[in-house]
Amino acid sequence: MSKRLPGLDESATIYRDEWGIAHVRARRRRDAFFAQGYVHAEDRFWQMDAARRRVEGRWAEWIGAAGVESDALARRLGAAQACRRDYEAIDDEAREIIDAYAAGVNAWLGTGDPLPSAEYAFLTGAPEPWAPWHCIAAMRWRGWLMGSLWFKLWRAAALAVLPAEQVAKLRIDDGGIDRLCIPPGVDAKRWAADLAGLAPAIAALEAIASPDMTGGGSNNWAIAGSRTASGRPLLAGDPHRVFEMPGMYAQGHVGCEEFDAVGLEIPGVPGFPHFAHNGHVAWGVTHAFADIHDLFVERFEQRDGGWHYLFEDRWLPVRSRRETIRVRDGEDRVIDIHETHHGPVITGDPRRGSVLALRSMQFAETDRSFECLLRMLCARNTDDFFEATRGWGLIDHNVVAADTAGHIAHRVRAIVPIRPRSNGWLPVPGWTGEHEWRGMVPFEDMPHAADPERGFIVTANNRFVADDGPHYLCTDCHPPYRAHRLEELIAGLPAATVDDMAALHRDVRCPNAALFRALVARAEGLGEAALALRERILDWDGELAADSVGATAYEMLRWTLTGQVARRSGLAKLSDHELLRLPPGVPPTMQLWWVLPSLIREDDTGLLDGQDWPTAAAAALEEAGARFDGRPWGEHHRARLVHPLQSLSAAASEQLAGPALPLPGDNETVMATGCAPASGLAAPSGSVARYAFDIGNWDESRWIVLDGASGEAGSPNRFDQNPLWARGEMVPMRYSWKAIARNARSTVTLRP
Repeated sequence: MSKRLPGLDESATIYRDEWGIAHVRARRRRDAFFAQGYVHAEDRFWQMDAARRRVEGRWAEWIGAAGVESDALARRLGAAQACRRDYEAIDDEAREIIDAYAAGVNAWLGTGDPLPSAEYAFLTGAPEPWAPWHCIAAMRWRGWLMGSLWFKLWRAAALAVLPAEQVAKLRIDDGGIDRLCIPPGVDAKRWAADLAGLAPAIAALEAIASPDMTGGGSNNWAIAGSRTASGRPLLAGDPHRVFEMPGMYAQGHVGCEEFDAVGLEIPGVPGFPHFAHNGHVAWGVTHAFADIHDLFVERFEQRDGGWHYLFEDRWLPVRSRRETIRVRDGEDRVIDIHETHHGPVITGDPRRGSVLALRSMQFAETDRSFECLLRMLCARNTDDFFEATRGWGLIDHNVVAADTAGHIAHRVRAIVPIRPRSNGWLPVPGWTGEHEWRGMVPFEDMPHAADPERGFIVTANNRFVADDGPHYLCTDCHPPYRAHRLEELIAGLPAATVDDMAALHRDVRCPNAALFRALVARAEGLGEAALALRERILDWDGELAADSVGATAYEMLRWTLTGQVARRSGLAKLSDHELLRLPPGVPPTMQLWWVLPSLIREDDTGLLDGQDWPTAAAAALEEAGARFDGRPWGEHHRARLVHPLQSLSAAASEQLAGPALPLPGDNETVMATGCAPASGLAAPSGSVARYAFDIGNWDESRWIVLDGASGEAGSPNRFDQNPLWARGEMVPMRYSWKAIARNARSTVTLRP
């Protein structure tokens, strides 16, 4: 089958394998990216359309009042303007591939065929053409405000109900001591902010207090050939994100004379920003939790007919504008947007005299990340590859790579501002000039490691480097539990295989089982139901398997205890605090769930309002025991594959939502399948894809996504990978063009 399309220079061929995955082959790179854009539009155009609308602040035009707050934030951030700015700034080579990709998208839109996306039946208006800068918007959306912003807001809000010495504890558990990514296998103590150092920030926050103030992760690893059965390196991992439909990643393969790459694509974005191999080097990322967002408390006053803000004893004019948000089935919302030199005001009322402004690497500085995409595709070894990432700044990553020469390596891919370490804990005073950005950490100074003596590299959102270096890089990160467990398992594999990589993906050992068993063993005065629940926990093997009843008992106890700590500490009252309402919000109970093991381990009762931990555990056992139903964990912990339009109507929910299969694991296990207060014990997030690259024997590599290759409702490839994904299995990653052509389910040639 062939199609004639304007915009091609020469032909491009699209092969679809048995899973509906597109393998694109062309001679010229421009035609290859054109065809990639065409395929993405064919498979995932609505998903791309949704991403650009969210960045533009036009989501409420589709979903109504529920989208207003996220639109207001996008408008305040100037996100669309930042994407246009970056497009104009990138070099000609990067602009060429974006333009070609956009032309392919528009060629699909211009075919005149009816739009297959079921979503448009529930919406008004026709899809708009795809502008090249929309590619940057689609990429920017996937890392939207990830990381340190939310931890700073959480601690700032907590000052409303806790003394400063207690707020300093509200940091994700470190497992007793932090495991570092670099150097591999090393532990280090965290830098802890002293209250004197935080005093200016705490005082500044008093200015924005409302009168009623009191009332994501991922895994990746590389194993050297010295530790594998084949003598070649292995590289594997799994990105953890929200289970939004369609899934974040699409599987794809794009080849031309200059490169031949296969991996996980981001619909709307050319190339392979996160996970792929090009026949010479393979790469995968995890979120590094580098601190790339700062919050500034700004003092505002009305002067000379307009708003001014204080900076170093001078009152400077505020840049202000007004924008209108159109709302489906509702009245337009007009918002006032204010900016200082630090950035846009994201929360607070200027009439009260103080607001919070955000300075973020994602918006404040011109970004040239797209210049990296082609260079990455053409890299021939790990050194080439990491040099290709120079200038990447849209979101921060631990990039792990392996090449056919046998090298394995790790580099933190991020642009991090130089400023004081105290900026990492709370919003800081904007008027003093003491917390300004003083340039960027040089690329050469960013942490990196290669070919460690132990023969493997692991990153799992744990601290990537010690706090004692010359530059401040990170305050908050995930616990080291997943990293420790992966290191333990890999160390026990003297001859690792691809099958072993899949087994690592599936590991559900609970890292805190012993800690909570020891706690409940000390609880006294229990009733019958509480005693039965305790026995379930004490007899449990520590595996968060889908068929485990003991896992259910543990999870119910832990979440119940977390909720009680939230209430006794007063932190539960912050659920509607203005600092925690920025989309997507910061649930206090979720934050405390991560902190709880540290408090128990250290016997820190400061948040228990006079209770001790055994008494608190007894109360939690009584409350959870009354609700315990004896069902296995997977029955409670089903995947929540939520489509953003399913709230529009019952029909939309029926057509667009995904299956809800039982899952093992939880937030802390290697097979991460998160829980969140809003969804109870169900799983709204976790591994959205998995991959295992067999370096040099590429056709033995494997992968999986949580849904399927197609984003179209009704497609046979919409959810065909979901049952395998839920079981922790993967499918073959085709790479050899002869085998692809021979076994293709369909072949389409695009002609000029």
